[in-house]
Amino acid sequence: MQARNVVKVVVAAVVVMVVVTCAAAKPADEDKKNRVYNGKLSDEEHFIHDEHNPDYDHEAFLGEDEARTFDQLTPEESRDRLSKIVDRIDSDNNGVVTEEELQAWIEYTQKRYINDDVKRQWSTNNPENRDVLHWEDYKARVYGFIDNMDQNELDTEEDDGMSYQEMIKRDKRRWEAADRDGDSTLTLQEFTDFLHPEEATHMTHIVVLETMEDIDKDNDGKISLAEYIGDMYRGGGDDESEEPSWVSSEREQFTEFRDKNQDGFMDEEEVRAWIIPSDYNHAEAEAKHLIYEADSDGDAELTKDEILEKYDVFVGSQATDFGEALVRHDEF
Repeated sequence: MQARNVVKVVVAAVVVMVVVTCAAAKPADEDKKNRVYNGKLSDEEHFIHDEHNPDYDHEAFLGEDEARTFDQLTPEESRDRLSKIVDRIDSDNNGVVTEEELQAWIEYTQKRYINDDVKRQWSTNNPENRDVLHWEDYKARVYGFIDNMDQNELDTEEDDGMSYQEMIKRDKRRWEAADRDGDSTLTLQEFTDFLHPEEATHMTHIVVLETMEDIDKDNDGKISLAEYIGDMYRGGGDDESEEPSWVSSEREQFTEFRDKNQDGFMDEEEVRAWIIPSDYNHAEAEAKHLIYEADSDGDAELTKDEILEKYDVFVGSQATDFGEALVRHDEF
């Protein structure tokens, strides 16, 4: 999981440690930072300036990597590959795709991204393919380059606002939270929780804590309106002149919905309710949205023809080289 979401990316020569913030590629004043989790399907915003953003649907349906590759295809190639995908979504082979089948597919594409990322990073950090990964080995592989740095360099903040010393401290804390048996090593499943804490219930407190640390610039244990806006928009603060329209909308969101006790700040529980909402299933909502967009006969399910007719809703007008994924038939 470009992010720009809940945790900072540790940029190292060997591995990008925290994929939770994969959306951080665009400057905050060019694109809105999205920190909401709970099954978030894309780092794209679903609506931009009240206009529907089709890129969100493409990433939700295909996964980020596939959606990006699909952009290289012609419309004819897109339809052809989409046709093959539809055959796999239709799990009972009855010729129609139901909301449940579409939701299951969307959930699968998200899990596939996480599984592929974990396998890649496990292999990078555990080349001997041992059953467990030791903290000291991980630290040496990810942060070994700092051994030749002087103290000033170690204490200097990087682009994400943290020094390498602070990064190590944060990673160790997250490691210990993921290490459920307390043996200072991580199994593959524990390593998954370490890399993607937003996917593990017992790691929720770490996600919330890291978010608080990222946004709470004055370290007073709460998030002000200025800090909330400043996290998403570099021109933030109290001056609303020449701000994008969404900034004004976010100010209203903070005042009317985020700050539930109306004390002018977001505390830990209010941040938790914001970034990990408990009453919203993104995959279900996206499945309903896609059916609404493509269901021409109104029967609440989709034929292949209906999907191909609206192929740009699912994969874009130049849309993902799903060829590599298709040969991995055991995953479909």
